Amino acid sequence: MLVASFIGLFAGLALLVVLTMRGVNIIISAVLCAVLVALCSGLSLRDAMLDSYMDGFTGFFTTWFPAILLGAIFGQLMDDSGAAKAIARKSRDWFGEKRAIMAVVGASAILTYGGVSVFVVGFSVYPIAYELFKGANLPHRFIPAAMVFGSISFTMTSPGSPEVQNLIPTEYFGTTAVAGGFIGVLCGITILMIGAFAIRTLVRRAIAAGETFDPPAASRNHGGRETDSSIPIIAALTPLVVLVGGFNVLALIFEMRAVEALLIAMVASLALGFTLFHRHLHQHGRTLGLGADNALVATANTCAVVGFGAVAALTPAFKEIVAVLTDLPGLEYAGLAMAVTAIAGITGSASGGLGIALPILAPIYQGMGLDNGAMHRISALASGGLDSLPHNGYVVTTIRAICKETHQRAYPAVFVASVLVPSLVLALAVVLYTLV
Repeated sequence: MLVASFIGLFAGLALLVVLTMRGVNIIISAVLCAVLVALCSGLSLRDAMLDSYMDGFTGFFTTWFPAILLGAIFGQLMDDSGAAKAIARKSRDWFGEKRAIMAVVGASAILTYGGVSVFVVGFSVYPIAYELFKGANLPHRFIPAAMVFGSISFTMTSPGSPEVQNLIPTEYFGTTAVAGGFIGVLCGITILMIGAFAIRTLVRRAIAAGETFDPPAASRNHGGRETDSSIPIIAALTPLVVLVGGFNVLALIFEMRAVEALLIAMVASLALGFTLFHRHLHQHGRTLGLGADNALVATANTCAVVGFGAVAALTPAFKEIVAVLTDLPGLEYAGLAMAVTAIAGITGSASGGLGIALPILAPIYQGMGLDNGAMHRISALASGGLDSLPHNGYVVTTIRAICKETHQRAYPAVFVASVLVPSLVLALAVVLYTLV
């Protein structure tokens, strides 16, 4: 049964990746692959799909749909009003068209490090990225890589980040969000530098091969509407400042739950945005409707993958993998890193992987006398590597729902920036923490 469970687990994961790359609907793919995993492991299909899968699916929906809905409407507001174009124009003035990639990475990183959900970041930044890449005539298919890299690589795993991937370890290691010391900061900077260089190199090669902006037909109405008068840059930036600043004030000063603080900040920024941009919006209902449609697609895509991970975590193969990785003599930090990154890869979720792995792993490794700060930072870094395989919910949402791209066109660059580079830096972190 164990052999069959291993075959089913890896076959299900491989099939999910292949189907996603070939453009098959992620919801259908996740359900089919979860059924395969359950059958090969001898799990009750009824319990696995109606209980575990749906618990994972609805759990994510319950927690994140309100924030994703408001974030999608916010992004549509920035697009329809012309505010995104105003920010893009000013970004070109500040950075120059040749630095459009870093402008997108920087915008995503600032919002993410400000505590904004990555899904909110995706919908908010894409209209800006569209205009920047269009103005610089850079291939549209690299927008997902720039956005994903800026929002889920170094920003969610570096010391001080308010993202959940940096906060979950605090519950199990008794640490703070800045745990990991200088090595943690060094790793974050290294990911930023190498990843940015990698994206720029890929874009330059594509341009040398004759590629131009050339967006998919479905995304060509995402460039914002022309307005009679341009929006002042201060007005365009104000809702973003309110969003980031409001979240941090509520979460840090008033010690409000992250989700609650985000929702209040989103409502405030939306109200301010509709007030500031009222005369630039021709159809308020259109903005609200398109935002709601985008939110449903984004949430359902991620829920489907979280459900698959919930079923995978029940299998004997999954439990055996955890047992083997936690029993590597002399390679304790490496074992922790491999265990977390493997679980994050199987579940297709950094936060989901940490939520499954750390309740099991933290007591084991703490019993070995390892440094809690080092374990915190290694766990956070490990969650941000293999989690970004093609079936990752945010990757699917960014490529398909937000940018209207395909995995065939967009994912290779995403893989380099958000899987390969963070994995290499994770290895560096393991070495450094082992030697210190």
